Amino acid sequence: MIDRLEKEVDMLERHLQVLRMVIDSEPIGIVKMSNETGYPHHKVRYSLRVLEEENLIEPSSQGAITTERTAEFVDELDEKLDGIVNKLDEMKIEETVEVEG
Repeated sequence: MIDRLEKEVDMLERHLQVLRMVIDSEPIGIVKMSNETGYPHHKVRYSLRVLEEENLIEPSSQGAITTERTAEFVDELDEKLDGIVNKLDEMKIEETVEVEG
């Protein structure tokens, strides 16, 4: 159950790292991103596809570039992540609770 959540968080981390690279170095291509992150080309390509489907980046002849939506997404990101962290904190089963056997 938690393994799936961990995998999703890892994938989100990769997507956000790829997005950050596009923001910082646009236009930027798959090979350069792969070399700088250590992620295989196919994983970078998948992250770029996800980001493109979310309208956060778009392809250009020189590489990936940001869109008009990127800045709005980045502005809202920390607040959304804080909300998720709070929700996860609320889900914790405290150590003081004794499990009945």
